[in-house]
Amino acid sequence: MTKDLASLRQIEAADPAGSDWLSANAGSGKTRVLIDRVARLLLGGTEPQRILCLTYTKAAATEMQNRLFARLGGWTMLPDAPLRDELGKLGIEGAMTEAMLRQARRLFAKAIDTPGGLKIQTIHSFCAGLLRRFPIEARVSPNFTELDDRSARILREEIIDQIATGPDTGVLDAVAGLVSGTEFEPLAAEIVRNSDAFARPLDLDACLDLFGLPPGFDDDALLSEVFLGGEDALFAAMIPLLQGGGAKDQGLADGLEEARGKLSGPAALSALEGKLLFGKGAKAGPFTAKIDDIPNKPMRLGPCAPHMPAFEALMGRVEAARPRRIALAAARRSAALHAFAGVFLPLYGARKAARGWLDFDDLIRRSAELLSDRDVAAWVLYRLDGGIDHILVDEAQDTSPAQWRVIESLAEEFTAGLGVREVERTIFVVGDRKQSIYSFQGADLDVVDDMRRQFAERFRAANLSFQPLELEHSFRSADAILRVVDLTFDERVQRGVGGAMRHVAYHGQMAGRVDLWPLVPKTVAPEAEDWTDPKDLLSEDHHIVLLARRIAGEIRRMIDAGTVIETKDGPRPVHEGDFLILVQRRSEMFHQIIRACKDARLEIAGADRLKLGAELA
Repeated sequence: MTKDLASLRQIEAADPAGSDWLSANAGSGKTRVLIDRVARLLLGGTEPQRILCLTYTKAAATEMQNRLFARLGGWTMLPDAPLRDELGKLGIEGAMTEAMLRQARRLFAKAIDTPGGLKIQTIHSFCAGLLRRFPIEARVSPNFTELDDRSARILREEIIDQIATGPDTGVLDAVAGLVSGTEFEPLAAEIVRNSDAFARPLDLDACLDLFGLPPGFDDDALLSEVFLGGEDALFAAMIPLLQGGGAKDQGLADGLEEARGKLSGPAALSALEGKLLFGKGAKAGPFTAKIDDIPNKPMRLGPCAPHMPAFEALMGRVEAARPRRIALAAARRSAALHAFAGVFLPLYGARKAARGWLDFDDLIRRSAELLSDRDVAAWVLYRLDGGIDHILVDEAQDTSPAQWRVIESLAEEFTAGLGVREVERTIFVVGDRKQSIYSFQGADLDVVDDMRRQFAERFRAANLSFQPLELEHSFRSADAILRVVDLTFDERVQRGVGGAMRHVAYHGQMAGRVDLWPLVPKTVAPEAEDWTDPKDLLSEDHHIVLLARRIAGEIRRMIDAGTVIETKDGPRPVHEGDFLILVQRRSEMFHQIIRACKDARLEIAGADRLKLGAELA
């Protein structure tokens, strides 16, 4: 029943009769669904050039194109009966005529030979092709070059050096207090990626207003809210009393002494906050310090009692001022960043224009502007090989707002005017909130939800089919693993990903097990006994080495014991190729696991890449 339901869900999602928004778990066969949907569109008579499939990476685009051509190429040579079976697996029902079979056999050649061909590409690749076809309309150089990451980094470094030696060096000095020297280029890269946020320059007063502070608010205004006069005398009276107490009292005395020397500057507030505010919310709670010479007597009952009303009033003012101090610092940082961006971005744009360069963000932005220009957008869309009738979007959860603008513009005519009546035009979006690379390239899950609602409203308003679908079945994992995944995440995470997690194992009877190992206690690296030893040499009892050996040892044990696993071809003993070791990142753990597996005489794929400058010859 599970298998039948999984197949039915895939067939339903691949049916191009209407527009769908598909949520697909990892391992649920979404790439197959995309290929099946394209194949069914072609079988239905759609011209290949009228289909646009946008994927997230070049590797994904190549994989999908190869699998589609392999499918169509396989149909070319199949006899009638096997071909009918293959078409039936797509969900095509009813009698399959000889004409339909002939058409299926011709699709491969048609997809290859059609001018413009089938468009399966990344959105950046699509936008680059769009701008090359319409450079005048997009106001870009006809001979523009796509700016690669290395050239972009060098260009940013050159501009930073130019600013440092030019008349605007002050903006660099203001930012220097926020980042270290090595972080200037990454900061500039972030400013470039978020250039839209700096389109409207903001001065300090504008930034103060953003953070709820009045114009002209500065350190003096902030300090005047806290220090009303008499604080120096208050501290002078309390410090000797506190110094005669225990460790806690003496710590408070040191804090007051530090603040006393900074009463004319904002650093005094930071020093006082560390001593006078408590708890997660940094609140001024009841004071609990005690004086040792009066056992078990709070300060308010001891020698400090006469000073406590004034002291507690000061604590309240420090608490009230803390949000304003933080807001003032944030406003200054924002103003400094805007000032730097106001100098950096024009220079960056001018350098790119002089060399005919467009970076990835330019490709997306210029394409969105071109497709939003009412004077030329309709003509451009028509000239795209006669128009696009079907759009398929892969990895929707990692699509940025700017990229959605391009997709939205491409699909705008699907629900407007003649675009509705001429042909059934569809959009198919597939993604999974749980797999989002949060904020990568500007991706925003809230925008994804907004786009789903907007497309649903537009299609339904035009009396067109638009339905949300789900693929919950996993073809990769056993039921035990999937249940552990579902049970691991609490309600907060479930709300963040749009609801409770539910994975269904396609191979429900497949044996599975999840073992939770005890933690390996972290060890402190000892000093090297020999000064000639490499600094990065891990000791034999280092926690990373111990864990790596435990992993390799368990694999060795299972192989030597002849542990039997079930496969499609029946039971057999386990071997090295049955194991997949996942690590969070390519840290030292990655290399130690490879080393430990080799020591245990396990056949293991080595590191698939290395840094030449970081490896020994």
